[in-house]
Amino acid sequence: MTYTRLATGKLGEDMAAAELKQRGYRIVSRNFRCRLGEIDIIGELDGRLIFIEVKTRTSLAFGLPQETVHYRKQEKIKKVAQFYLAATGQFQRDIGFCVVAVQLDQEGKVKKIEVIEDAF
Repeated sequence: MTYTRLATGKLGEDMAAAELKQRGYRIVSRNFRCRLGEIDIIGELDGRLIFIEVKTRTSLAFGLPQETVHYRKQEKIKKVAQFYLAATGQFQRDIGFCVVAVQLDQEGKVKKIEVIEDAF
């Protein structure tokens, strides 16, 4: 992955985390990694543990950011979430999955942030 793509992704995640905090989420973890993959943000809202995928785009030439969270990606996120729950002993928790779509202009300024709660 190029430095530009990494920087864009990090910027989008930072903006998504700020937006989620404004909406009342408590950020529990960022960039949780295990052998199965990664979850961008793990948050808490109203007693639920929410696993959040962030997608950032600077152009809509290849579609909306949230359109890239297809079935296979959803299944991968679910597996990483199961791993996290097992590793932290939190299987009893109510959980949810959320997608945050961040659209930036060419200068890196936010054009739109869409939070899709209970996305899958």
